[in-house]
Amino acid sequence: MSRALGILLGFAADRVFGDPRRFHPVAGFGQVASRLESRWYDDSRATGTAYATVLVGTATAAGVIAERLSRNRPIVHTVVTAAATWTVLGARSLEREAEAMAGFLEEKDIPAARDRLSHLCARDATDLEADELARATVESIAENTSDACVAPLLWGGVLGVPGLLGYRAANTLDAMVGYKSAKYLNFGWTSARLDDVLNLLPARLCAVLTGLSAGRVRQAVTVWRRDAPRHPSPNAGPVEAAFAGALDLTLGGTNSYGSYQEDRGTLGDGPTPTVADVRRTAALARRVGLAAAAVAALLAVRRKGARWI
Repeated sequence: MSRALGILLGFAADRVFGDPRRFHPVAGFGQVASRLESRWYDDSRATGTAYATVLVGTATAAGVIAERLSRNRPIVHTVVTAAATWTVLGARSLEREAEAMAGFLEEKDIPAARDRLSHLCARDATDLEADELARATVESIAENTSDACVAPLLWGGVLGVPGLLGYRAANTLDAMVGYKSAKYLNFGWTSARLDDVLNLLPARLCAVLTGLSAGRVRQAVTVWRRDAPRHPSPNAGPVEAAFAGALDLTLGGTNSYGSYQEDRGTLGDGPTPTVADVRRTAALARRVGLAAAAVAALLAVRRKGARWI
């Protein structure tokens, strides 16, 4: 029960406080990863594999040690799990970014919205107008609901603190070096593939929870099954398609990331997003997060006999 309670307390802390304002452990991990990259970087998959193995392995090992030291002390284990859950979740911060984007777009402050979009994704916003900025925001909320909320909760429910820390480490490395740019095509290959593997089940759980949370399961699943293969990502595709079906929108298109462009297909049957859809998407993402926390707690209760050796 201590794992389930810790996950729920950590989720509540994220809802109330968002990310820690100072000394964020994930930011610290990113700084360490950047320093290691500057020393180890080489345009090869072998070096990139060693880089990812050391960093993700260290984070996971720290979680294993924390589990072993606290597993016979329920109160301590609850606190440790809650702290780890709060640390790795980004749902409230994602919602705040959505609210900020909605505010700028509603005020027709396009320059501010273009600048703010970089907080959500790496898309080149230089020439984007209001509706395209809204589409970028809706798609980013959908994808990050899985990455920043559903996936860490799922891995925490199944594997506890090692799952929480290991997943967040892998996902952070994917965000840092998992690009298709010339620099990271080889060095970031392992980080990108590891993130793909770790998100296979969470992304599909997120898609199901999206349909349930919107009360439009059939529509979400229909669009997911039909349109997700058009998306280049095996995990963002199902999630974005499910959001498109749940919100009755059409998402996707060609996105510019500065050094390259990517065709993300067309997902859904409704109109393309407008400014009004940003807050609607954020509200749906909030409900998906609540459902994911409940699922994670149930998984934690069922896994109460698990032990790390």
